[in-house]
Amino acid sequence: MSDELWALPARELGALLRGGQTSAVEVVEAVLARIEALEPRINAYITVAADQALADASRCDAELAAGRDRGPLHGIPLAVKDLFDTAGLRTTAGSRILAGRVPAEDAESVARLRAAGAVVVGKTNLNEFACGVTTTNAHYGDTANPWDLTRTAGGSSGGSAAALAAGMCILAVGTDTGGSIRIPAALCGVVGLKPTYGRVSCRGIMPLSWEQDHAGPMTRCVWDAAAMLNVMAGWDPGDPATRRAPVPDYVAGLNVGLDGLRIGVDRDLALEGIGAEVRAAFEAALDVLAGLGARVVDVRAPGLEEGMAPALVIWGAEAAAVHAEWLRTRPEDYDPLVRPRLEWGLALPGIEVARAQRARRRLQRDMDLLFDEIDLLATPTCALGAPPRGAASVVVDGAEVEVLPALTRFSRVFNLLGLPAISVPCGFTAEGLPLGLQLVGAPLDEVRVLRAAYAYEQAGPFEAPAMAI
Repeated sequence: MSDELWALPARELGALLRGGQTSAVEVVEAVLARIEALEPRINAYITVAADQALADASRCDAELAAGRDRGPLHGIPLAVKDLFDTAGLRTTAGSRILAGRVPAEDAESVARLRAAGAVVVGKTNLNEFACGVTTTNAHYGDTANPWDLTRTAGGSSGGSAAALAAGMCILAVGTDTGGSIRIPAALCGVVGLKPTYGRVSCRGIMPLSWEQDHAGPMTRCVWDAAAMLNVMAGWDPGDPATRRAPVPDYVAGLNVGLDGLRIGVDRDLALEGIGAEVRAAFEAALDVLAGLGARVVDVRAPGLEEGMAPALVIWGAEAAAVHAEWLRTRPEDYDPLVRPRLEWGLALPGIEVARAQRARRRLQRDMDLLFDEIDLLATPTCALGAPPRGAASVVVDGAEVEVLPALTRFSRVFNLLGLPAISVPCGFTAEGLPLGLQLVGAPLDEVRVLRAAYAYEQAGPFEAPAMAI
């Protein structure tokens, strides 16, 4: 059985562990063997912590044998984006500047996952300082998409998504400032959840934009994402952005069904400027949701167009503030693709930032009003499947567009507004590239986001083509 363990979700592995049909050590060994076999071609990891992972897995087995069960994540291999601090394990943020940094403490979300029994197997690749959407990295190499090694895995959490898709971990965590969980999840055919802003602590994570950074789970099924959010969510007195709101049991809310759930669609925006295969997959997904009892409602969604500019201005100003000292003292150590984007923020006048913040407040009000009429908003996650690695532009719906706006078109505004959003697989292109459906909820309504994603997932599965690996 050990050769197949890497392919199972945490939900199934947990049953095997508790039934004595396998051990945490066997599961970790299977994942490590998968990493050794595939990593040279995919480059999903910056650091693999094999010895530490095996030691932690052995402790998990001893605890289960003694009757101590930490919950559904107990003994499950976890990949951590190399933006999160990990005690005793280097945290580079995908950069040369932090290449030798070894934190003394875990990031709060990592600490919670470890306390729940998750076993960290390594730190995953990313765009330098999470600044990008393709996991193109001048210092640690690019991450390839397991479905087609000539295509990008997306980013900046591309290493986490690629590792999940390829069976080089069972669970993963990522960060999302403009789509960096959802974009690679869609392009690699996995599940990626960006919770409400402040639902999950960002303490111990290298910041990019204080007001738009989110941390969240990445998994191969929605149940696993709900189980991870149960652990990661909640107030952290060390993070002033976290909320004191009660944390529900997200797993318990999955099986309610979709009868009467109102799902809004802005067809003028969601169905224009996207690839024909994306359009077909999205419309088919809406039919599935309606067939499950949801009411699909046509709406005008504020912000999908208007939110891009203020999101970028706020991002630029905050990223420049984070990096100002290094840009002054170590500019040559930055990835040449990243440095100009950070320097752009240094030149932003304060009046533009003030206007962007004002626009954000207006869009938040408009979106709050929209959620009086609907329960969820649906869009494609991305306008296309995974672009070729290294491509600066792509052709979408007959027009040539830059890769960055093409991939972030449906995601960035929900970072600006801090709304919970999930990407769940919804099919494949004719070339065998995964596509994603995005479902967005009102603030702190991850229960409904997960509930709808789970119902949709259970209505599948899709017939998947063979991976390139």
